[in-house]
Amino acid sequence: MTALFSPLELRDTTVPNRLMVSPMCQYSCEARDGLATEWHHVHLGSRAVGGAGLVMSEATAVEKRGRITPEDLGIWNDAQADALERTTRFVKEQGAVPGIQLAHAGRKASKTRPWDGSHPLYPDDGGWEVVAPSGDPWPYDEEDKGDAPPTREMTQGDIEQVIGSFRQAAERARDAGFEVAEVHAAHGYLLHEFLSPVTNHREDDYGGDFEGRTRLAREVTEAVREVWPDEKPVFVRISGTDWFDDRDAWTAEQSARLADRLHEVGADLVDVSSGGIAPGSYPDRVGPNYQLPLAEAVREGAESGVAIGTVGGITTPEQAEAVVANGRADLAIVGREFLRDPYFGLRAADALDATDEVSGPPQYRRAFGF
Repeated sequence: MTALFSPLELRDTTVPNRLMVSPMCQYSCEARDGLATEWHHVHLGSRAVGGAGLVMSEATAVEKRGRITPEDLGIWNDAQADALERTTRFVKEQGAVPGIQLAHAGRKASKTRPWDGSHPLYPDDGGWEVVAPSGDPWPYDEEDKGDAPPTREMTQGDIEQVIGSFRQAAERARDAGFEVAEVHAAHGYLLHEFLSPVTNHREDDYGGDFEGRTRLAREVTEAVREVWPDEKPVFVRISGTDWFDDRDAWTAEQSARLADRLHEVGADLVDVSSGGIAPGSYPDRVGPNYQLPLAEAVREGAESGVAIGTVGGITTPEQAEAVVANGRADLAIVGREFLRDPYFGLRAADALDATDEVSGPPQYRRAFGF
């Protein structure tokens, strides 16, 4: 048996193989109402047909002001959850596990889509007030895009509302048939903004030292776990590092400490990505497995034994197999390669002589050596 196509047991949920489709924003809600469309159904469903063991939705806003763009997917009301139900059902019918990433954009909210320039959107132009741990807006001026929309430091009431929004979103996701809930605490969005000293300048219980800065991520994870079925896993995506060596920032060492704390409150897997906290918060070079050393650092530094996923630069079946076979991570999370090839999972099974371990849809078997 190949390592990549061995099952992953998390609580009482079995992921049939170690390939996960990374959450990738589609910015495709046509009416700007957060409702999933045919695009979302086909996008997620085709990756399940294509052999992924776990199909994760894009970052899905837990409240309206938590969207990155007006076209973001949402789950802050029942209609949005209902629109996703047929997709979770279809994904499961293909033998895959449906997951949802629950998110709040924080100070990176209220802007246009990437292909529309990622410009800040002001309230008069369809944008909204942005909330963040501190009053520092995203520095669009460094990117020659103008000034950020109004950005307000969150009050205690705002924080309690966000925790409640994550909890209610998890309840809706549960009822819509998702089997994995992932808390988004990476890429410079709200929970990462609380984690990082680059963006968190608070002097209350949600700022200051490691304990204070990690408090919201822990409380959100705990709130999601409280309403998520005991037999189903909760993931948390983190940025393993801010990629800043010349300033006080979030580091891999802190990520390992956080992984243990998240496991204590019910996280079953930590999905390790990186960067995004500010302009320039990216590695100097990217390439094959470029974030894998961060996942390994978290895996080696954490004492709890929490499962680890790695993402970034995984483009071949052999890479994905080596990640798991060599014990470097428990889950190979693939993004752009699944955009290039929705059937990457079936192609990987064929390339690794693992077709006996994967049923594959009978309609497509003739193309992949089944």
